[in-house]
Amino acid sequence: MPPMADASQPRLDFVNFAATWNGRLAMLAFVIGLATELLTGQGILAQVGLG
Repeated sequence: MPPMADASQPRLDFVNFAATWNGRLAMLAFVIGLATELLTGQGILAQVGLG
């Protein structure tokens, strides 16, 4: 019979995976936003009609 996982230990594998991808996507969005500002000459808020 295989040993059961200890319920008192947190499962951090999924959380670390999600946090890693969240950070990567946030960095990518920042670079894309900055590049779009440089190419269009408008800020991000102006591009979406809020500025």
